[in-house]
Amino acid sequence: MAAAARRAATSRHPWVDTAPNYLHGRAHTLLAPVLAGYPGLGLSTKVGFIPATDAGDAVRDGVLSLGEAATGHSLSPDWIRWQLARSRAALGRDRIEVVFVHNPERAGHRVSERLAAAFGVLEEAAAAGWIGGYGVATWSAFADGTFTVPGLLAAARAAGGGTHHLVAVQLPVNLVLAGPIADALNGYGPIADAAGAGLEVYASAPLHGGTLPTLATTELADLIRPGTTIAGACLLAAASCPGVSKVLLAASTAAHWDDAHATLAGGPLAPAHLRMVLDVLAPH
Repeated sequence: MAAAARRAATSRHPWVDTAPNYLHGRAHTLLAPVLAGYPGLGLSTKVGFIPATDAGDAVRDGVLSLGEAATGHSLSPDWIRWQLARSRAALGRDRIEVVFVHNPERAGHRVSERLAAAFGVLEEAAAAGWIGGYGVATWSAFADGTFTVPGLLAAARAAGGGTHHLVAVQLPVNLVLAGPIADALNGYGPIADAAGAGLEVYASAPLHGGTLPTLATTELADLIRPGTTIAGACLLAAASCPGVSKVLLAASTAAHWDDAHATLAGGPLAPAHLRMVLDVLAPH
């Protein structure tokens, strides 16, 4: 992970997206030396999931009960404050650019209430200068209607007393889960709503967890952009979605990173071209 972060730090768009539960709770510790060496590297992390490495300390500090810790996820204000402080210390940064509420759909039927409380804590953190802003990172909540971008904005305004520091949303954007791309091309859906409100849109899982390069074909890659690799072409399709600000790529090798940069250097696909690609993939 440290090697990948160093490569990101020297790229044209230096940014790393992480979470305290990544790499079995070691992600922040591994990133800290890289962040120290590259102070200009942009950073987003998350709150919500309870890493096993932190659960015991949180219970001892009275932040979580044993039962809450056993669930593996919490949006309680005490937990979010505690986790944010722990993340800042582990990363060696007084200020984190963006903090996402991680998969708030895990909160169940009280998700709106718990998300509103989480926003209140993050507004406090923004006012204290500990974070630049916050967002919501979800896998399924936009697709299943658990919440909408207008609803998130309303909750943020309520938490912030009219103004707010909600700056981003994160959701999967790829050729398997292509609904958000199709909606954005037609000017509606979560990506269009977020972009229209001035929020950044982080496209997660652009290769669908690494499975797309095994599912797609060279013919599809040539349709997207002749001469690209299958992985590069699938990445380009996600990056070309109107409204997407950042594409989050987990590059396992330097060669994968270089391939991604070479592909994206050619610029995005035109909307009509991207629409044609989706039409080819649509079931008939």
